[in-house]
Amino acid sequence: MQRETHGVEPMKPMEPMDFGPAWWPEELGQPSTSGGQDEVKYAFFPEARRLAIRQDGRVTVYDSGEHRISGVSQQQGAGRSLAFSSDRGEVKVGDLREVGPG
Repeated sequence: MQRETHGVEPMKPMEPMDFGPAWWPEELGQPSTSGGQDEVKYAFFPEARRLAIRQDGRVTVYDSGEHRISGVSQQQGAGRSLAFSSDRGEVKVGDLREVGPG
């Protein structure tokens, strides 16, 4: 017996996420998450335990330690600071060890 599908196509396999053009160091590979807010972009690489941040056209790479980064928040005003959501709570960029420029 042939089943009618009423124009519905079968599900297609998931395609890899497109993070756009890579602005982070090539050796880090593909991030598990990336995003941005205002003029700041970030990409997180859990296997390498690295967080890449692009701000004012400059890329800086940080050791994320035990943190698994999932989002970004930025405080506005004179004391502007950059913080990230992680599985261990909020982590500020100033609390991470810089491991080099991108």
